[in-house]
Amino acid sequence: MKRILITGAAGFLGSHLCDKFIGKGYEVIGMDNLITGNLKNIEHLFPLKEFSFYHHDVSKFIHVPGHLDYILHFASPASPIDYLKIPIQTLKVGSLGTHNCLGLALNKKARILVASTSEVYGDPQVHPQTEDYWGNVNPVGPRGVYDEAKRFQEAMTMAYHTYHGLETRIIRIFNTYGPRMRLNDGRALPAFIGQALRGQDLTVFGDGSQTRSFCYVDDLVEGIYRLLLSDYAQPVNIGNPDEISLKDFAEEIIKLTGTSQKIIYKPLPTDDPKQRQPDITKAKAILGWEPTVSRAVGLKATYEYFKSLPEEEIWADNLEFKKG
Repeated sequence: MKRILITGAAGFLGSHLCDKFIGKGYEVIGMDNLITGNLKNIEHLFPLKEFSFYHHDVSKFIHVPGHLDYILHFASPASPIDYLKIPIQTLKVGSLGTHNCLGLALNKKARILVASTSEVYGDPQVHPQTEDYWGNVNPVGPRGVYDEAKRFQEAMTMAYHTYHGLETRIIRIFNTYGPRMRLNDGRALPAFIGQALRGQDLTVFGDGSQTRSFCYVDDLVEGIYRLLLSDYAQPVNIGNPDEISLKDFAEEIIKLTGTSQKIIYKPLPTDDPKQRQPDITKAKAILGWEPTVSRAVGLKATYEYFKSLPEEEIWADNLEFKKG
């Protein structure tokens, strides 16, 4: 049985990846420090003999007994609410955490896939974004703690690949959504649905002309699976190129939820990207991958999930984090 370590296992994406690899017959070792993850996302896996869990911070030395075939490094805050509250931990997991995971992969002779992000492109001056675009990032702006952590992570991963010959894979993830997202994580989709469920007006920052491209989680996970098993070491965009303005997207959410709220506008946050659309030419050619779930279908499933949450979760304030 193949063994795989998934860091960030109790998070939104990590938990879906645990499900995917369990379903493919792997033994899955989940690891998470639970600073943004939630055990509720993986509690259904605890009875399985194929699953084990380590409550651990990957920024510290990682020990996993036995062999490993693969590592998926998905431990990182991924939303502005998170990384603006815990900037130092965000930088540490992208640097020290990545270094520790790469060192473990080298020791275990395991292939490692690291989760990068479209945020490495910053506020892009090229549209749509291709993997050979180097980005437009402000390293000392408020978003720099996340953007630069991911850019460093890519550089460190490639250094291990070229210097040590380690088998590495790099995925650049564009906006992803689906069940198990947190309503209070600050990103547009859960924010809009949360406001609709609470009967609040939907908040759009700026004039709403900035764009995003939303990929349903099942499509993303399939892309990750294919990239891990491929022989391609350079970064690959995985996302849905179906681009929409945030104003139009807010109107879609109002229609979906059947609410009567209006859209209100607030100032655009510093360095907020104006456009997001992946060029997935490489993913199509190398992985034979492209998204199959339409936004209408994915949004319906996501809305049903959020509607099923306990009332206290729908109204809960944003999480508080320790400093350090």
